[in-house]
Amino acid sequence: MLKTPDVLLLFCLVGAAETLYKQWIPDANYENKTNWDKGAVPCGSDTVQFSAQRKVSVFVESTHAVREIRLPVDGEFILNSGAGFYVVSGQDPDCGAGVTAQFKDPASLQWFNPALWQAAATLNDLHDENFLFSVHEESVPCQYDDVVFKDLSSFSVDTSSSQSTIPVKSVSVLGKMFDSTSEFSQYLSSRSGRLQFHGSSAVTVGHAGCGDPSGCECGNSVNNQEICGTVTCESVSCKKPLLPVGHCCEVCGAIITIKYDTGFNLQTYRERIRQLFLVQPQYKSSQLGMSKVFNSQRLMEVIPFGSTPEIQVVILDQEKGAQAETLAQDIINDARSHGTTIGIVEAEFQASSGSSGNQSGSSAGMVVGIVFGVLIIIAFAVVMVVLIRKGVVKKPRIPSMPSLSSTKKNNDLALGDPLDHGFDNPMFDKPSMLPDIPDLYSTNNSLYLTQTGVHFVNPVYDDSETGFNA
Repeated sequence: MLKTPDVLLLFCLVGAAETLYKQWIPDANYENKTNWDKGAVPCGSDTVQFSAQRKVSVFVESTHAVREIRLPVDGEFILNSGAGFYVVSGQDPDCGAGVTAQFKDPASLQWFNPALWQAAATLNDLHDENFLFSVHEESVPCQYDDVVFKDLSSFSVDTSSSQSTIPVKSVSVLGKMFDSTSEFSQYLSSRSGRLQFHGSSAVTVGHAGCGDPSGCECGNSVNNQEICGTVTCESVSCKKPLLPVGHCCEVCGAIITIKYDTGFNLQTYRERIRQLFLVQPQYKSSQLGMSKVFNSQRLMEVIPFGSTPEIQVVILDQEKGAQAETLAQDIINDARSHGTTIGIVEAEFQASSGSSGNQSGSSAGMVVGIVFGVLIIIAFAVVMVVLIRKGVVKKPRIPSMPSLSSTKKNNDLALGDPLDHGFDNPMFDKPSMLPDIPDLYSTNNSLYLTQTGVHFVNPVYDDSETGFNA
């Protein structure tokens, strides 16, 4: 049962739009030691070198001593208040003999690399590092998301993709948020904008936020090739690896599929799961991602006829899915107990162990399929009748068959009816059935009937002594 503060928090979130904040992780800051090839920020005895042919925008937060700086042909320093450089004469006693420190090239970092983004439900969560887990496609900014680049930092990101534009809700750079298309276009054409954003695709802002409380589709499926091209999948050892929608790799864990009604709120439900389960010690290491997906519907499991929106909950852990399966079962039990109050109609899960469970029966899908099949057959029959009547489709000709009455007249004889012998053959008819034709069968003609057959005389060859046996 929820505690009172949790209930108040959930009510405050009701109606909130499903918009996340996606923050770019890398930076091009002078003070970040990971940006230097020696793994340390240069000091007074060091020579600082930037690649001559690289375009770079570097943020400098404070003052630094150097022996020498070799600058690129095209680049800039963004100096924080009071920041700068000074040259140390001789050797800096706190720096040692000195080395040549090379600034790494940040230009190869790609927008569609999911490992380079962090997601949070609110700005406070972003600052407090309460990050959300997402499938690969949704780790990259979606069309409804607010994109955040850290306040005191610069960066360089490659936006190349197969699409001409990358739509997002807003972009924040150096503490300034851009949600106007014209204003952000002006920034992109500035010197800093050209150095920070480069590539074949243009980032555009001003996209409307998600107005559906149940969530909206991310829209990054069109960039699946670019996203998965940056991901290296690890081998999995569970019994039945799972592949969530929008993810590039098979995983060990559990996937919950939720069917909902008009009372469901995705952000409220996400917070409910966090408050009820993810704060518990046994689930501290679990990763849970929640998003709306569209499941393709197939008639008789074969013919596609549309898609239905569902909520996909992906749970991962470090124990080959065992812990994820336990958490999935707890969530299913919660849906069974409180589904009517939170807008859940049906919930089921599948786990990498091979087991599965559901809140309600799954025969409804088969019933719907059968109903749709019958409706399609009826609709087809009605359309064909209309087309035939209008002459669009001609009725096929059926070969005529002899009627039963005529067949009966010709073939079916009643008892006592005379037999039809066709025609008389004087050569083979029996004597008793020979008609009375004197000219042909009289004894005056050369035709003789005996027990051995029929004998006649051929006048052409007859020599009055020899006969011909037939």
